[in-house]
Amino acid sequence: MNLVDCHEEKIHISGHIQDFGYIIGLDPSTKTISFFSQNISEIFNADENVLGETLEQNSHAFAPLLESVVLGNLEFENLKDVDVFLDKISINDVNYHLTIYRYEGVVFLEIEKVIEHFHTRTFVSKKYESISNATTSAEIWEQLLNSIAEAIDYDRVMVYRFLEDGSGKVIAEKLKNDVESYLNLHYPESDIPRQARDLYLKKRKRIFSNVSSAPVPIISKLQEPVNLTYSTLRAMSPVHGQYLKNAGAESSFSTSIVIDNKLWGMVTCQNTKAKHIDLVNRIRSEVFTVIAANAYASYKTRQILNDSIELESHIKKLKTALLQHNSVESSLFANIESMRDYPAADGLAVVVGQNIRTSGFVPSDEDILQIVQYARENPLKNFYSTNDFSNALEGNMGQMVNAAGVMFGFTDDERNELMIWFRRQIDTQLLWAGNPSKDTTETVLNGDQQYVISPRKSFATYIENIKGKATPWKNRDVIAAKRVVAAILETTYSQFRKVQELNDELRNLNEELDSFSYTISHDLGTPLTVMKLNAQLLERAHHDNPEVRKRVGSILAEILGMESMMRGVLQLSKAKSTEIELKELETASTIRKICLDAQLTISETTEVVIGKTPNVLADETMMRQVFLNIIGNAVKYSSKSANPKIEIHGREEGDKVIYSVKDNGIGIPAKDQAKMFKIFSRMENAKGFQGNGVGLSIVFRIMKRLGGDISYESTAEKETVFKLTFQNPRTV
Repeated sequence: MNLVDCHEEKIHISGHIQDFGYIIGLDPSTKTISFFSQNISEIFNADENVLGETLEQNSHAFAPLLESVVLGNLEFENLKDVDVFLDKISINDVNYHLTIYRYEGVVFLEIEKVIEHFHTRTFVSKKYESISNATTSAEIWEQLLNSIAEAIDYDRVMVYRFLEDGSGKVIAEKLKNDVESYLNLHYPESDIPRQARDLYLKKRKRIFSNVSSAPVPIISKLQEPVNLTYSTLRAMSPVHGQYLKNAGAESSFSTSIVIDNKLWGMVTCQNTKAKHIDLVNRIRSEVFTVIAANAYASYKTRQILNDSIELESHIKKLKTALLQHNSVESSLFANIESMRDYPAADGLAVVVGQNIRTSGFVPSDEDILQIVQYARENPLKNFYSTNDFSNALEGNMGQMVNAAGVMFGFTDDERNELMIWFRRQIDTQLLWAGNPSKDTTETVLNGDQQYVISPRKSFATYIENIKGKATPWKNRDVIAAKRVVAAILETTYSQFRKVQELNDELRNLNEELDSFSYTISHDLGTPLTVMKLNAQLLERAHHDNPEVRKRVGSILAEILGMESMMRGVLQLSKAKSTEIELKELETASTIRKICLDAQLTISETTEVVIGKTPNVLADETMMRQVFLNIIGNAVKYSSKSANPKIEIHGREEGDKVIYSVKDNGIGIPAKDQAKMFKIFSRMENAKGFQGNGVGLSIVFRIMKRLGGDISYESTAEKETVFKLTFQNPRTV
């Protein structure tokens, strides 16, 4: 008899769908029907005889599908995997959502009834602003839960965060109808096994409308099981269904919180009664979740930057203090008190050879020397941290007083000098949603008698006493310890190579933070496209209704604004990462063309004066981007003046070429000048002009990459002069 673990269940090929929808699979090359759900006869007059035939060959049965403009215009063989297209069709005077996508050589058609007249509601609300403007993580999740609760109206809406070991914790929740609170409760890793987490990263919104409904089998002529990874309709695992029933839920819905392409957590929603959510509101919830993930990542980035600024101030003082001594040993021993506090440790041991100096709460010298031996005998662990050093997978040295948490780093290539930070054991309690231990039940699966992991029957709070562990080291503690080690290395010439390695590590961290905006902008692309398509369909469907057209027009304006902002963020990212080719460039024709285009598209009444235009040393694409932004801004912000005028002059000054672009526009108030080159920063007096506050950030970054600079002089309601400093090709 075999034991079937949760991780082994092949939930993506369940062979069934939920009963709220219908599915048809088409071969992309022949357009013949490869499979369909057994309930398809509820909406189409079709049976197994249509397998292997096209929709057109059964036009009498599939007439509503064939009338779909979206479906009719798609070239199946040119579709990319999981590109999603939406339409609405009418079957027997009932409206249905039609979702079309391709995956693993199959074009999926998913159909579900429209249960809400969403065109009478505001599809894109200002909710995203309240999420984006939140200043703390708690506020971000609170605003997200408020937005989703309004969209789906479920009894329990929770933010569930994955922890490092795969387990999870409810960090925020919103309840109604007196359902039980799960706030701050932990869930074991087996509740959401690995293959489920993989699916949540790919298919980011999932609904289980009615856990008591019977799944609908798929009738297929394919040899392999149908892969339902990206199917909205995929039937849930029976184990998951029982799990929800045990939790008192008849419906569930979730959207994935993805940060830096990793599954950070989920918004998990449960309802005590069976309830389906319309596709539009599920999409809204997904968009809100993406915006919240963006806001949280931005918040964490700001937090890291603030911690970094504070740490660098301490490190600067430490470097000065370290250099006051004649030897490494005396330098380290004299500054041990200050070095202990940077990673927020209970104690610190500084080891030079066999000499030990300690501060705070530390193990005995004998135990410290055992740790030193362990560190020196593990060549791959130049830096190491754990909050459970007695564990067999960690130090495995048994219980040591004041050494439940250990973090160490070497400060020399010879492994002679070692810094060891300690944290004491803290006995605490972990609150679980039910007893996390696994139970098994005997069942027959695929004709074999097997033991299957069964979900727990109670979610009442279960208290686990935790002993022998320390408070985990946070990322900022690890970074602080590494910076201390780096500061020590930087004070000795013999450690130059290790300094390089640590600096590379920190540089990689900064590059990862810099790529965050690009990743989030990319993730927003699909939901925005879906929203835009729905809005355009609504606009066409109600072309004769001025009120609806006005509302839809507002929706499209919001979407276009977000798309513009995303493009700006992507350009800002590319401005730092794109390869550049510096060469001597002629500027006159580029400037004239940009000025002419700006007059045609922004303000035909603007007078443009172009003076000398000396050549510059620059990258051609980046140079054009700089002048496009600066000249375009000058024309735009002076366009409402009585006699709009801009002047462009270039001059050579030694090894520099300086261009000035002057306008007689709105000017830059003194209070706004400190933030001019920060992304998304806009002046108060610029609100009457279109823009998103990205252009000057792009120019600033480009000019730095070109080895130049940008500056300006301005006062409110007076002229503004931007100065662009390029390298002079004549002197290079």
